[in-house]
Amino acid sequence: MLIGHYTLSLVLVSIMVAILASYTALDLAGRIASAKGRAMMLWIGGGALSLGIGIWSMHFIGMLAFRLSIDLGFDVALTLLSLLVSVLSSGFALWLVSHRHVPLLHILLGALAMGFAIVGMHYTGMAAANFPEGSFCGAAADGLRTDGLDKLVLVTSLAVLTITLLTSVLDARLEARTAKLARSLSDANRELTQLALHDTLTGLPNRILLADRIEQAMRKVDSQGGLFALMFMDLDGFKPVNDAFGHHVGDQLLRNVAARMRENIHRHDTLARIGGDEFVLLVELGEIDDATTVASRQVALVSKPFTVQDHDLQVTVSIGISLYPGNGRTQQELLMNADAAMYHAKSAGKNGYSFFDASMNTNARNQLQLLQDLRAGVRDRQFCLHYQPKFAADSGKAIGAEALVRWNHPDQGLLMPDKFIGLAEKTGLIIPLGEWVLDEACRQMRVWYDAGYTHWRIAVNLSALQFGHAGLVAAVAHALSTHGLSANCLTLEITETTAMHDADSSMMVLQQLADMGVDLSIDDFGTGYSSLMYLKRLPANELKIDRGFVRDLERDSDDAAIVSAIVALGRALNLRIVAEGVETASQRSFLTQLGCHSLQGYLLGHPLPADRFMTDISAAQKRVSENTL
Repeated sequence: MLIGHYTLSLVLVSIMVAILASYTALDLAGRIASAKGRAMMLWIGGGALSLGIGIWSMHFIGMLAFRLSIDLGFDVALTLLSLLVSVLSSGFALWLVSHRHVPLLHILLGALAMGFAIVGMHYTGMAAANFPEGSFCGAAADGLRTDGLDKLVLVTSLAVLTITLLTSVLDARLEARTAKLARSLSDANRELTQLALHDTLTGLPNRILLADRIEQAMRKVDSQGGLFALMFMDLDGFKPVNDAFGHHVGDQLLRNVAARMRENIHRHDTLARIGGDEFVLLVELGEIDDATTVASRQVALVSKPFTVQDHDLQVTVSIGISLYPGNGRTQQELLMNADAAMYHAKSAGKNGYSFFDASMNTNARNQLQLLQDLRAGVRDRQFCLHYQPKFAADSGKAIGAEALVRWNHPDQGLLMPDKFIGLAEKTGLIIPLGEWVLDEACRQMRVWYDAGYTHWRIAVNLSALQFGHAGLVAAVAHALSTHGLSANCLTLEITETTAMHDADSSMMVLQQLADMGVDLSIDDFGTGYSSLMYLKRLPANELKIDRGFVRDLERDSDDAAIVSAIVALGRALNLRIVAEGVETASQRSFLTQLGCHSLQGYLLGHPLPADRFMTDISAAQKRVSENTL
């Protein structure tokens, strides 16, 4: 009777091989599931060989662990056949898991086939064991000796499984790196797309994306009906804020404006920033009246104050509206017409909206041409100054002049300020133009000073944009220094409204100018909203009564009362009082009796070029003397 026993070390080795083969099988299943095409077939083939050897090794080493008292040999052909069965069954199993969706019937048939394969491998391997007489295994020449066979199988199977597993791990890492690179490229593409289609400051769609959205909206209306509005929106008063507080405050204000407008539109509408302080809103409409509702809401929202870096800022918006269908056949026409309507809204007083009308195109083209001419005019110095004299009310002597700019337009002739100053302020050209006016006025005053008129002062008007410009004080100092002019020879006139806007900032600028010795005049006094307490703090030297009050002095008792009050107020604050718009002798007499210090108006002298100004001064002084008698 044969008695057998198991070698414990080989049993443990077979278990270790089984564990490694199982882990390799699971890892290969994941690799095959993520592979495609030729790569998947290579993984199935390589995996079948590796997994088959692993399963077969586990089984074969387990058989070698069984020891009998006689020598045991293995038939080569049957042993290789059992290995082939293991490889083929492994290949079938891996092929089966490569499918994303496997029907239940296929799973059951696959399980049956795998079961027969495993049983076939086992019994084929068992059948390979033989005990021939005089065998070399103990004997047969065609048999396998068991001496060292367990080590050979173990080393071979471990090598194959390890190589397969390492290949799988390295490939997984390579694939992970490739996937990470692909994600990075995808993120980069998204960022580039974001940068290409969105405004970097506000995150809103830019002109490119807006054009695509308009085209989509037009196609939708053409195919399905309906209508939409294109609203061209431009902020009123943004540039003075930008100049006064710097671009960092201006940029934050734009972000806040964009955020407020974006929060109050529908998801399917498009709000875009197309440059500077210009926005465009594309709105789908149920009916035309909806455009009025949307535009009114945006006007109301923007007009509310913004707090930026501890500054309370207020801007408004002017909106031009074009409709499709009706106001253009292309997106370029729609934008151009909405832009024209926006300019119409600005000319109508700003802080409102206007629907496009065909007549606006002509105005828009004229404005565009005038803007181009204005740029050329500033560049080529096409401007000149006319001077209107000021006279002492009591003596009638000339005490200076106010510099008034004129444009020598090459085609339209001499243009008055009302034709171009508004456009210059809107486009920012008022800054270089204003600096030229300041320099030219100081130059002319120097000429008069050298001629003996050392007691005269030259007055120059400052627009709101100039007053808010960061370089104002430096520009004044440079003009005075260039022409060697004393600061008290220059009077800067700012309107009451300009002085009151952002009172603290205005006070700082005015104080700097006053410290230089420049005279400061509050122009158009009585038309704004001055606080008397604030007026008392202003470092001003002069109040200038608006011509609107002077014009009706003889017919309107209310105007006379207002002028009397302004004169009394000015005298109480030790300010000089100037009355402009004096056109009749009775007006001159009334203002003189009230106590005005100086007078200015057509009765005394019209604005004239410098070469004619001095000639007219003598005649003007003669007229004043005659009227005094």
